[in-house]
Parts: sequence; structure tokens; C-alpha cells
Amino acid sequence: MDEPGESSAARLLSHPGVQRFPSSRLDLFILREFLSAERCAQLIDLIETNNRPSTIADYNGDDAFRTSSTCDLSRNYPVVDELAQALSRLSGIDLAYAEPLQGQRYEVGQEFKAHTDYFEPDSADFEKYCKVPGQRTWTFMIYLNDVEAGGATRFKVIDKMIQPETGKLIGWNNRRADGSCNAATLHHAMKVRKGRKYVITQWYRERPWG
Repeated sequence: MDEPGESSAARLLSHPGVQRFPSSRLDLFILREFLSAERCAQLIDLIETNNRPSTIADYNGDDAFRTSSTCDLSRNYPVVDELAQALSRLSGIDLAYAEPLQGQRYEVGQEFKAHTDYFEPDSADFEKYCKVPGQRTWTFMIYLNDVEAGGATRFKVIDKMIQPETGKLIGWNNRRADGSCNAATLHHAMKVRKGRKYVITQWYRERPWG
């Protein structure tokens, strides 16, 4: 049985269609058509209703480091609640360990430069963001649309480029087997060259959220 807040390769690979990227450096999984085009369109509409400039923890002085927009998605919307439950079934992680779902929108020229999703243990913001729920364990991200040009997610350490595709899910473990933060999860949401990119992100924590 997986620990609270944790998924596993065995759990994910038990679902039809889940593929594991062959790497000894990190656990990275891909599942095409996780969401239907109709569901993706509904979520895009929600993201358009209430988005704000995206922010980062531990500001690094680069105002162009993350230039997307973010929308906090409430589970009061049935489509959001259904997605949160579907991700919980896929990952095997109880919803109590899930952060609220977020949507992101990228316009032409926008990006999120190379970063990891975990909080640096020695950083100024670690205490602020991790005191109650602990570190981020897993990330699951879903592309909501095909992008006309650009917008790929590049995992720099393993040199893996993943192209946006409507309904495609990618997921990865932010930690190594010993529980330490895995720097090989460094990834870059590359600039959109034409069109827009929409994604949904679900992060899980070591302890119950909130």
C-alpha cells in the first residue's frame, strides 16, 4: 500500500494506456485522452472567467520567469470536482492530500522557465507553504488543447520534450525513493509561438491540505 500523499509506478501502470518514460532519473508517466475534448472545453471556459497573473515562491528577481495566468478552480463546479476525483482514482492518493486544482493560460510569448514543483527545503518560503501540508509529492498536469506552435514541456535533465495535446495527462514524482527532492524533475513550460495553451495542474502533499 502506498504511503499517504504518495502514488507509485505500479498503481499508475495498472490503468490502461498509462506509459512510463524509460529513465532511471525520475518517475514520469503519460496518459493520452485522459479527458475528453468536451471536458477540456468546459475547463477552458472556467479558466477564462477568473484568471490572475501567475506567481512563484521565492522570487528570484526575474520578472519574466513565469508569465502565464492562473485560475484557482473550486470543486463547487461539478466538472472540477469530477476531475479531482478522477485524478484521485488514477493516483490512488486521497483527496485530503490534494491542493486545490489550478488552471493556467499561456498567451503567445509566455512561458514558465526551468523550475521544479517542490519547495526548496532551505528557502525562505518553505516554512510558509509547507508547515502544515508538508512537501509536494506528485504532480499531475493535463493539457486542455492542442497548441498551434510552441508550448511544449521540456524535462531538461533527461532531455524529454512533451507536446501539448488535448486531454493528455503527464505525471511525475517530485521525490526520489528515499524521500529527498528530485532535481531531475526540472522542467520548462516553453514559450507559446502561436495560439494559446491551457493546462490544469494537480499537486499532492505529504500531509492533508489545510
